[in-house]
Amino acid sequence: MQSCCWYCCWYKLDLNSLVPTTENKLRLTQLECKNAKPNGRAYKLADGCGMFLLVNPNGAKYWRLAYRYNGRQKTLALGVYPNIALADARKLALDAKKNLQQGIDPAAHRIKQRLEQRIESECTFQKIAEEWINTKIFRWSKEHVERVRHSLRRDVYPDLGAFRIDEISPGMVLAVLRKVEGRDALELASRIKQRCSGVFRYGVAIGAVKNDVTRDLTGVLKTRTATHYNCLTESELPEFLAKLDRYDGRRLTQLAIRLLMLTFVRTGELRAATWSEFDLEKSLWRIPPEKMKMGLLHLVPLSCQACDVIRELQKLNPDSDWVFPNHASHDKCMSENTILYALYRMGYHSRATGHGFRSTASTILNEHGFVSDFIERQLAHSERNQVRAAYNHAEYLEQRKIMMQWWADHLDRLNVSPC
Repeated sequence: MQSCCWYCCWYKLDLNSLVPTTENKLRLTQLECKNAKPNGRAYKLADGCGMFLLVNPNGAKYWRLAYRYNGRQKTLALGVYPNIALADARKLALDAKKNLQQGIDPAAHRIKQRLEQRIESECTFQKIAEEWINTKIFRWSKEHVERVRHSLRRDVYPDLGAFRIDEISPGMVLAVLRKVEGRDALELASRIKQRCSGVFRYGVAIGAVKNDVTRDLTGVLKTRTATHYNCLTESELPEFLAKLDRYDGRRLTQLAIRLLMLTFVRTGELRAATWSEFDLEKSLWRIPPEKMKMGLLHLVPLSCQACDVIRELQKLNPDSDWVFPNHASHDKCMSENTILYALYRMGYHSRATGHGFRSTASTILNEHGFVSDFIERQLAHSERNQVRAAYNHAEYLEQRKIMMQWWADHLDRLNVSPC
């Protein structure tokens, strides 16, 4: 057990009652505390048993308790006078000394109490969730951050946001997910479950909750047969490329589809492209981290055909920062539905999507013997090792240059009516 402080022995006070013996009287009175004036430097007015009133030069007065713990001299802040009256300060000092008798450092105990009070008042699911999202800002794209936040605000916060995170049961989370399922949004329900799991795991890390309750929900969500983006097979490409050459809509849209096929980037990355990202001398497209799904820089080698498309685009809209400006306003990029509607116009409703070109390219490149690592890097698929991912944006760049030129040449070979 921690020995009592030397002040107790000095003043011969009973730690259990903090009542003065006849040999020593508590020194301060309420009047003395009130009348204590600053005198140019800080000084102490002792009350006994290590407690004193510290009077600063600016007139501020603070209650302090001096004590020893494990042989070290320490000081505990008890509060500010007159917010804390003399009698209240003595009670706080008594509580501290009782902790000391039990071998507990009063200062460490105070920190623990404040931490518990913070958890009590601040550890709602919504607050923890927002903290979790903020830890991902530099790893996720801005668009993905907003998607995650929007889904939680719409579908989770109304039911769970105000609850302390350690009060939430698996059944409460399941009730939220069932509501989403009721809208037939099965994929969204699965994503929300994953996001809730991320919040709980973050809560475990900061000590706000003991475990991730979503682990008990494995296998409870409805699923539907996996479907992929509609994509074209190699045998369908000749007819598609011929129809693309004869496309009677805007030339800008036609070139967008052409560049999408040549680079097989995501449609959002294509639409948001700006001229500053392209280096035609090096035949390279640098897509910045904030535009990528996983928040990492992506390098896209440009074939000769892709460079030709970009040069034509420069002539079409030299006054816009966007490579593909919005038809209604050049201050915005192309609408997310422009490419999809163009494919509908070409007769490919439910047969092809902009994103589907990624699957088409991946399938054909794999079938023609290209190394899967080259293809996956070109597709900018997520890297499990985030440290490695931060440095591998240029991985296999020389091999990918060769692969991308082969892909462009292959499309030309498949085109029965070249431009």
